[in-house]
Amino acid sequence: MREYSTPQTITIPTSGNLTDDVVRNAEQAPDEAQFSRPDDQGGWYDVSCATFLSEVSAVAKGLMAAGVEAGDRVAVISRTRYEWTLFDYAIWFAGAATVPIYESSSEEQIRWILSDSGARAIVVEDRAHADRVRPSRPDLPELEYLWTIDGDAVSELVGLGSGVSDKELEARRQSAGPADLATLIYTSGTTGRPKGCMLTHGNFQTELGVAVAELDRLFDSEGASTLLFLPLAHVFARIIQVGCIKSRTRLGHSSDIKNLLPQLATFQPTFILAVPRVFEKVFNTASQNAAADGKGKIFDRAAETAIAYSRALDNNRIPVRVRAQHALFSRLVYGRLRTALGGRCEFAVSGGAPLGDRLGHFYRGIGVTVLEGYGLTETTAALTVNLPDAQKVGTVGRPLPGAAVRIADDGELLFRGGQVFAGYWNNKEATAEAMDADGWFRTGDVGEVDDEGFVRITGRKKEILVTAGGKNVAPAVLEDRVRSAALVSQCLVVGDGQPFIGALITIDEEAFPAWADQQGKSGSIADLVDDEDLRAAIQVAVDEANKAVSKAESIRKFTILDHDWTEEAGQVTPSLKLKRNIVMRESRDEIAALYA
Repeated sequence: MREYSTPQTITIPTSGNLTDDVVRNAEQAPDEAQFSRPDDQGGWYDVSCATFLSEVSAVAKGLMAAGVEAGDRVAVISRTRYEWTLFDYAIWFAGAATVPIYESSSEEQIRWILSDSGARAIVVEDRAHADRVRPSRPDLPELEYLWTIDGDAVSELVGLGSGVSDKELEARRQSAGPADLATLIYTSGTTGRPKGCMLTHGNFQTELGVAVAELDRLFDSEGASTLLFLPLAHVFARIIQVGCIKSRTRLGHSSDIKNLLPQLATFQPTFILAVPRVFEKVFNTASQNAAADGKGKIFDRAAETAIAYSRALDNNRIPVRVRAQHALFSRLVYGRLRTALGGRCEFAVSGGAPLGDRLGHFYRGIGVTVLEGYGLTETTAALTVNLPDAQKVGTVGRPLPGAAVRIADDGELLFRGGQVFAGYWNNKEATAEAMDADGWFRTGDVGEVDDEGFVRITGRKKEILVTAGGKNVAPAVLEDRVRSAALVSQCLVVGDGQPFIGALITIDEEAFPAWADQQGKSGSIADLVDDEDLRAAIQVAVDEANKAVSKAESIRKFTILDHDWTEEAGQVTPSLKLKRNIVMRESRDEIAALYA
């Protein structure tokens, strides 16, 4: 059994809670910009540390006056925006715990989370969200309050709390300690009904204490800032929010993904965070735009040069030819890509799924180092992370200080550390299943650890396919590579108990029109699923993916579907992960046809 641990490098607080950062910032740097909010002219205006403390305190007093008690759960449904963060901290100031719910959640999902958590109150963004909550209220006796952000919830609560004294608020604020519940985050439900992960103030204090120190070039550099556009209901975005406030890094919010590039241009973040699909989209869009302008070959050469340059960095020896080509493409191509991210972005943080070697090297080669990490909701986000000065592209980095990784006999990754959650809410059986007697958390992921402690994820334990010939196949390796192709939206690898590996592939609806136009074809995706040229293009992606595995593990047949899998249809989680069980069930006829 292989094991690797990283020594603790900082002292973790044994008292206090996450609200201490807000108070400290207002005392030490009252006029410093903690946030930037969008204005009506396409620009941004700043919110100082002192202003944020004042606004949080006023809303927290309103929550207290309404009857929210210490230890109560308060749910939040909203897109990523300033008020999300404002309410998150106000809930903590009031001694309560936040229950984030994805704004795309269905009425049934919302009902389950509100019921299971016993939420006392809920803050929603708009009337549409409120309409999804109201039908369930008769069945939720504990849910007493509903406030709507666009319905002036902030002003309503500020007025309601005008009679609560500063002394009362401070006593409530200090009532929570490291062992107390900070948030109840429900898993995205890829394998069944969502479970509530209990994350304490101490979990966050441990996670951010080490992460901010280790990633000081992100959080502590001059003018450090980030524009947050991932859902704050996801632990990945949430940890960056808390980290920015802890380190006084300027933070902006955006939920307008269609207009993200103009916002990046005006905000000019020094680092961003995203899931791999976002990085794939940026690369594929740039490639398609270049091809449409007749510069496809130039872009391809530039991409290969960036990858070669990054690989050479690992060997500390860059060939003269590669260096010269890299300098040329930096002027012609790479600068435009960096400008698309705002012009000041040096780092990006990726999580949620493997990024892949080629994309990792491509981005580092153009001057934006993508730091890939690994973690789960149950581990308060990152357990491992690549650092600016300690990186291996293709891995998810080494354990953060104070954390340890172990490879079980069956290849499963086990972790232990102060960021590992307190358990599942109202679910002792699931908690016992996830934790062993010595406190090791079973991740359900399969991976490897090299001699230097760098972790590589190779698949999901429950998703390992065993062919009729007895070959074990990790589908994620193939799926990630196929999905990186511009034309591909999603890929599901199948073959459990079958004579060979097959795949179901969906087409990217945004990329398809440009491809069809270049090929001189008309018709929808449904019209062209059997088109020879489309199949040939997808075959190229499949062949590229097959290079990563043995012949017995390779995709032998594939089917192109006439529709995509989406979050709205229930096949994809809000964090863009396929719900394999649902897709397998809905696509059983197509899967059967592969082996007919």
